[in-house]
Amino acid sequence: MKLYEFPPTRSIRVRWTLQELGVDFESVRVNLMAGEHRRPEFLKINPAGKVPVLVDGDLVLTESIAIVLYLAEKYPGKGLLPTDLEERAQVHQWLLFTTTELEQPLWRIARHTSLYPEEQRLPGDVALASQEFRDMAEVLERHMQQRQFVVGDRVTVADFVAAYTLDWANEVHLLDRSPNLVAYMNRMYSRPHAAPRITEAFASLKA
Repeated sequence: MKLYEFPPTRSIRVRWTLQELGVDFESVRVNLMAGEHRRPEFLKINPAGKVPVLVDGDLVLTESIAIVLYLAEKYPGKGLLPTDLEERAQVHQWLLFTTTELEQPLWRIARHTSLYPEEQRLPGDVALASQEFRDMAEVLERHMQQRQFVVGDRVTVADFVAAYTLDWANEVHLLDRSPNLVAYMNRMYSRPHAAPRITEAFASLKA
């Protein structure tokens, strides 16, 4: 099994899942800063030119949510995806909520603060996206009152995805009104097999 990854990106979600599963895998670093994701050899693996990519035998799988769900289903004995139908549906619900309602505003902020050329950045969109994130984070903040995990009473892949996304939000100072989410995020990253936090991942690029 190979994981094509770049440390600070959503690759973290997949690495975290693999580490929690205790699965051996080969890490293949794709240096986005050096443009390696645009090279023909990588585009043959993922024509979208993005990471992460998981290669498992003949299967080539892209999109971090699809990959973590695949891994959870491949190793059902590890319990990272509930067997109960209703709880499994809730995992899917919170995975989709995280990627649509929380992650998309963060992407907009990133684009208009660092990714787009300066002349194309819209400061007003940063303010709008920040408020959209805060509004939706409040939904999860209330959900996490007196909860250890997003769904049920044990960790699932929904937690790895949520914790990474909250760490991203924390990097841009959007969790100052969300004490439950900050406490939850810190608990998740204190797990023995947690992936590196985003700041650690960036630091590893300079090592």
